[in-house]
Amino acid sequence: MRLWRGGRLATLAGDSGWGLIDDGALLADDAGLLRWVGPSAEAPAADEVTELHGALVTPGLVDCHTHLVYGGDRAGEFEQRLHGASYADIARAGGGIKSTVAATRAASEAELLAAASKRARALIGEGVTTLEIKSGYGLDAATEARMLRVARAIAGLGVDVRTTYLAAHALPPECGDADAYVEAVCRWLPELHAAGLVDAVDAFCEHIAFSPAQVARVFDAARRLGLPVKLHAEQLSDQGGAQLAAGYGALSCDHLEYLSPAGIQAMAAAGTVAVLLPGAFYALRETRLPPMTALREAGVPMAIATDHNPGSSPTLSPLLMLNMACVLFRLTPEEALRGLTVNGARALGLRDRGRLVAGQRADFCVWDGGHPRELAACFGHNPLIARVFKGRTGGA
Repeated sequence: MRLWRGGRLATLAGDSGWGLIDDGALLADDAGLLRWVGPSAEAPAADEVTELHGALVTPGLVDCHTHLVYGGDRAGEFEQRLHGASYADIARAGGGIKSTVAATRAASEAELLAAASKRARALIGEGVTTLEIKSGYGLDAATEARMLRVARAIAGLGVDVRTTYLAAHALPPECGDADAYVEAVCRWLPELHAAGLVDAVDAFCEHIAFSPAQVARVFDAARRLGLPVKLHAEQLSDQGGAQLAAGYGALSCDHLEYLSPAGIQAMAAAGTVAVLLPGAFYALRETRLPPMTALREAGVPMAIATDHNPGSSPTLSPLLMLNMACVLFRLTPEEALRGLTVNGARALGLRDRGRLVAGQRADFCVWDGGHPRELAACFGHNPLIARVFKGRTGGA
């Protein structure tokens, strides 16, 4: 048994409030689970004891939406947008996702792993203990498999990785028939699932991507394999994607700037998490906010994530996303931290992490700070002192 004591714990126990324990302690077993959380004065005996000296402790961060594996870069598109080009304009001209597809297809597995590992280490360095990684920059069977293998390999860095199959991300340049491509996407999925490479299935439901009817075919293929689904929904327009995804019991709908009241009610009824992505909102200079007040009122859980990708959200700072979620989306600091811990985990279908309570995973962060709101209020620096993953400091 290992004990950490003398810290200020933000447990996030319960559905609201920080769950603060001043001069608190955590006990973890050899299986990497929390066995006891409470005041230091009442802590059980342990084989190893670490003094926290008043430092702030929070659950480990959960980045529930990333596109971490890819080749090349798209910094040129940033410049194009400054000159007035929209995301959709760039995509129609052959840029955007398709340019990353070309670079990813040209990269070897070793090259993809080296680049993705560097990005993952940056996230880990800001306290991420669970990480979702999507495919979707291959758009052919071989490259999609290569991306998912690389995503699985990232777990060797000492972070829990959940993989998401996103072949329905864009129409590949060699295919002009979206329905035929969707058929191929559905055909590739069983083999990838059998190889242990897929934890969930995603799609991009948008006027520049795939229609609700086409997405439904992908979700039907996922359902036949017992795989959960999620959706890039209502980012650029209202396609009714949230209602569709909720009908499949989706884990999450992500982006949601154009989410309708009907979509909100469908998500609330299904227990689907709203994943808000302030990095993409900022980078694309969007002006239409996701309907946070309506989501709150409907009781829809809100997560936040980096959405790291080379085009619309090239950030590797989950801490900056805490700040942006508050400043741009008007979340409270508590909502933002819950969004990057307990609700981020829920968006991945994980109920065993995100809070500091007995029985949860012993994934937590030790910060140089006195109150958890400081993590959202301050930006441009990294106050992480230590990261504990499965009860071990620093990694695997």
